[in-house]
Amino acid sequence: MKNLKTITGVMLWAAFSSCSSGPAGTDNSKTPEARFLQTKLEKVPGYGFMVGHHDDPVYGIGWDGDENRSDIKSVCGDYPAVMSFDLGRIELGGDRNLDKVPFERIRKETVSQYERGGVVSFSWHADNPVTGKDTWDVSDSTVVKSVLPGGVNHEKFLGWLDKVADFFNSIQTSEGVKVPVLFRPWHEHTGSWFWWGQNLCTTDEYKSLWRMTYDRMQEKGATQLLYAYSPGIEPQDSTAYLERYPGDDIIDLIGVDGYQYEHDSYVKSMESVLSVMQQVSQAHRKPMAVTETGFETIPDSVWWTETLLPVVGKYPVSYVLFWRNARERENHYYAPYPGHASAADFVRFYESPKTLFLNDFNKIDFKDTNDK
Repeated sequence: MKNLKTITGVMLWAAFSSCSSGPAGTDNSKTPEARFLQTKLEKVPGYGFMVGHHDDPVYGIGWDGDENRSDIKSVCGDYPAVMSFDLGRIELGGDRNLDKVPFERIRKETVSQYERGGVVSFSWHADNPVTGKDTWDVSDSTVVKSVLPGGVNHEKFLGWLDKVADFFNSIQTSEGVKVPVLFRPWHEHTGSWFWWGQNLCTTDEYKSLWRMTYDRMQEKGATQLLYAYSPGIEPQDSTAYLERYPGDDIIDLIGVDGYQYEHDSYVKSMESVLSVMQQVSQAHRKPMAVTETGFETIPDSVWWTETLLPVVGKYPVSYVLFWRNARERENHYYAPYPGHASAADFVRFYESPKTLFLNDFNKIDFKDTNDK
């Protein structure tokens, strides 16, 4: 197992945080567990960045539903420090999400990841509440307006939010502790492929959607949540990045979703947006993360150490999360599996002192970092 370079890490964190106006204020409306998670997200860039994977323990290449399995773990011997899941279709009251994963399994895996010391994030690809089609249906530009107060779908949508809150509140340890998680709704809004996207609602409507979501979670007692704001790579400066930012009182972490399709454009766009995010992170005292990224099928055998690590390693990011390894779609995967051409390079990526997998993350005593 690799050793963390703690002294270097603390120096890096000090250099990063010295540009800000001090640590983020304590939000006493959040549970102690959520506040401790916030501390971890703020402090972890001093040690490296956590590595994450969507739907990591529930399926992978050639398997589905196995217990204690993970493509990433099978390659490098350790779980990712961050796992993410999606709530899509929970609003309809079914027992499985849009990728056909049982919500009961997601609840169980969230508790397991928390108890082993890791972090969990949730996205929500909610169906279109006007047309009844999926989240990618952008045929109607009045959807967001219709779910806001006074809109024809407002009451219906409050019911959807209640189902989300109820599910979050049901994710508890055997001692009754509500598991703290990152909630990342209304993501990639700088594009227009979701019904809440850039061309589908006004800035004020988008912010109101966020405000309503946050207020409803608070009303339902889901105070164990941290909230992530997650545009795509489109913003070219901090003004554009913050155009639809719902407010410091809501957001706990800023992120970006960006995927590689062509090498040079990926590197250029990621360098640009991460530089912008670092400015925003320091100005607003929010940790930053690459909330989704990847290169579908990873056709570059050294992508992990020669493309991703050199870019991300320059910036004080809390985590980098790769999208899922679909078991029902051919050639739709973003993490290696045993025998994949990039597996050996992924092990080198794992061995880097900058990358934090679960065991690495658990070596950090965050209770001792408050004075650093």
